[in-house]
Amino acid sequence: MIKTSRLNIVEAEEADIDTIIQIESHKDNRDFLWIGTYDEHKSEIKDPNHRLLVFRTKDNKKTVGYALIRLDFKSEIFELRRIAITEKGIGYGKEAMLSLFAYAFNDLKVNRFWLDVYPDNSIGIKLYESLGMHCDGVLRQNYKAERGYLDQIIYSLLKSEYPL
Repeated sequence: MIKTSRLNIVEAEEADIDTIIQIESHKDNRDFLWIGTYDEHKSEIKDPNHRLLVFRTKDNKKTVGYALIRLDFKSEIFELRRIAITEKGIGYGKEAMLSLFAYAFNDLKVNRFWLDVYPDNSIGIKLYESLGMHCDGVLRQNYKAERGYLDQIIYSLLKSEYPL
């Protein structure tokens, strides 16, 4: 589906769900994203308004991350609902984000790419800001988690802001 210099980003299959749940549940990821159930992920794979993608290295085909996208075709909106990388600090996150921007704006022809992030996800925030995403605002205490009520910061990028 999407190729980068080091990754093949492909639509997930049911056989990938256990790996996706392991990535979500990992101690470095679990505080920053919703952990889906097997049935929820299976439903996302079948839903034409969602894309559940896995990131595999080109050299050894190892799964090093995943993303969940929700598409609003009527309003031309690409929502990055979840993204997680297993091997941090070597640029897979940036590589995946840049390829998702290209996929959203060039292939799907969306107008707006957006995501939300918890304020304590400093690595994610640093990445999104380094990629030129705009901070739209904060949804205060918008999500109740085991950690308490969490704010969600909204970041977006518009087609007119995306380098062509």
